[in-house]
Amino acid sequence: MGRKTTLLLGGRIYSPAAPDATAMAVVDGVVAWVGQDTVGQALHPDADEVVWLEGAFVAPAFVDAHVHATATGLQLTGLDLAGCTSLAECLRRLRTHVHAHPGEPVWGHGWDETAWPEGRPPTRAEIDQAANGAAVYLSRIDVHSALASTALRERAPRAGQAAGFAAEGPLSRQAHHEVRRAALAALTDVQRRTAQRAFLRRAAAHGVACVHECAGPEISGAEDLAALLALARAGDLPEVVGYWGEIGGWETARALGAHGLAGDLFVDGALGSRTAALHQPYADAPDTCGALYLKAAEITDHVVECTRAGVQAGFHVIGDAAMTEVVEGFTHAEQVVGRPALAAAHHRLEHVEMITADQAARLAAWGVVASVQPLFDAAWGGAEGMYAQRLGLPRGSSLNPWAPMAAHGVTLALGSDAPVTELDPWAAVRAAVHHRTTGSGLSPRAAFTAHTRGGWRAAGVDDGTTGTLLPGAPATYAVWDAGDLVVAAPDARVRRWSTDPRSRVPALPVLEPGVALPRCRRTVLRGRVIYEREER
Repeated sequence: MGRKTTLLLGGRIYSPAAPDATAMAVVDGVVAWVGQDTVGQALHPDADEVVWLEGAFVAPAFVDAHVHATATGLQLTGLDLAGCTSLAECLRRLRTHVHAHPGEPVWGHGWDETAWPEGRPPTRAEIDQAANGAAVYLSRIDVHSALASTALRERAPRAGQAAGFAAEGPLSRQAHHEVRRAALAALTDVQRRTAQRAFLRRAAAHGVACVHECAGPEISGAEDLAALLALARAGDLPEVVGYWGEIGGWETARALGAHGLAGDLFVDGALGSRTAALHQPYADAPDTCGALYLKAAEITDHVVECTRAGVQAGFHVIGDAAMTEVVEGFTHAEQVVGRPALAAAHHRLEHVEMITADQAARLAAWGVVASVQPLFDAAWGGAEGMYAQRLGLPRGSSLNPWAPMAAHGVTLALGSDAPVTELDPWAAVRAAVHHRTTGSGLSPRAAFTAHTRGGWRAAGVDDGTTGTLLPGAPATYAVWDAGDLVVAAPDARVRRWSTDPRSRVPALPVLEPGVALPRCRRTVLRGRVIYEREER
C-alpha cells in the first residue's frame, strides 16, 4: 500500500515552524511540511487529498485532561439540570423526564442551589413525589454530593450507615459513593455505550482529539472504564487515556490497561459541597473544615510505589489542608526515591485550586503536572461567586492561581472535569486568560499550549513534537472557522493581529468576552478524520 498525502491549502496554520504558513502537508498521519500554498503545491502535486481551507484556522487539536465520559454522556442523552434557575424548575425537569421515560432509572446532573431563590436543593420527599417510584440519582454540579430517591436508596443499603448520609437532603462522602455505585449498576449496557459514544462524539466535534478519563471504584467502576477504552479503540473517536484512582489498585489497573494510578484519587472533596479540606472553617458553615480522605503517609506510600514501578501517580486535591498533606507526602517520597526519580515519573494533581507560591515551586521541582479547569473560575470565581460564598473574601478570590503556578515552573494541562463544566475548550482557554482575579490569568499562547501540548505532557508524552504542528509531529489537529486573531507578543502583552506576515508569533483567535468563539470544521487524530462538520 502506497503512502497517503493530504495537502491543506489557503488557511492559517498555527505552527512555530512557519508563523505565516498558509498550507500544510500530512503524509501517513505525520506532519511532513508547513509553508506557503505555492510551495506546497509544487512539493506535493499528486496529493491524494487536497483540502481548500478558505481562510480557516488550523491548529493542534485539544486535549481535555480531566473528564468523566459516561456521566457526561448521560447528561447529554438524559436529564440535564445545568442551568436550572430554581428548585421548582429542577423538579419540573425531573417530572418531565420521568413522564417521558416511564419505568427507567433516572440519572441527572448539574443542579446548583447557590443561585436559586429558594436557597436549598429539593428534599427527598420532593424528589420522591416527582419520581413516581423511579430510582433517581441527581448529582450536584461539582459531583461531590447527590440527591437520591427512596427507590435508589433502597438499592444502596450501606449508604445509611456511611459518612455523609442525610435522611432528607443531599448525600456526600461515602454515602454518595454508595448511591452512585447503585445508580451505575442500574444502567444497561446499551445506556452506557450510548452515553459514552455521545460524549466522545461531542468531544471530537469540539476539536478534542484526546481525553483523560479519571475513573476509579468510587467514580465509575472497572466495567465502565473497560467499556470506554474498548469503544475508543474500535472506532473513529478521540483517544482515551485512562486513569484508575485507587490506592493499591495495581491488578485492576493492569487488567484494564490504565495509564496510571491517578486521576480522581481523592485527598478531599469539593468546595461547593463543603467537602474540600480546609485549614480554616467554611465562611458559610463555621462548623466544618471539609473532609480529608488521605493523609500524608498514605500519599507517600502511593507515590513511592508508583515511582518505583514507573507509573504515574496522582490525586484529586482542592482545599489548602489537602494540599498541605500532598506536599508533605511528596516531600517524604523524595527522601525515599530521590528527586530525579520523582520528576521522571510525571506524577499529576487534579484541580489544585488552593496553593501557595512555595508549594508551587516544590511541585515544579518534583516534575508534578497540574491538571486544572479554567471554567471553574468562570462559573464560581469573583466577589459574588460560590467561592466567595463558601470561603469569604479575600480567601475566595485567591483560588486557581494559574499564572503564578506557571511562573514557578509547574506544567499546566487544561480540562473541563465534564460534566462539572461543559466540554468547550475555546471557552476554557478564554476563561484561563480572563481570570476573575487580576494576576492569576494566563496569556493566550500559554493557555492554548496548556490545552493542547500540556495535555499530552500530562499523559507522559513529551517528545518535543506531539501537540504541535511541527514537521515530524503526529498529524493531530483541528480546522476552525475563526474571524479576527489575537497574538500574545513576546513581551506577554496582548495585541490584535490579522494577517501581518512580519509577525514572528503564531496567531490565535480573538478571546475577548462577547466575541464568538471558533466553530470546528474537522478534527483529525494522527491523520484519521474523527469529525467532519456537515455543511447545510
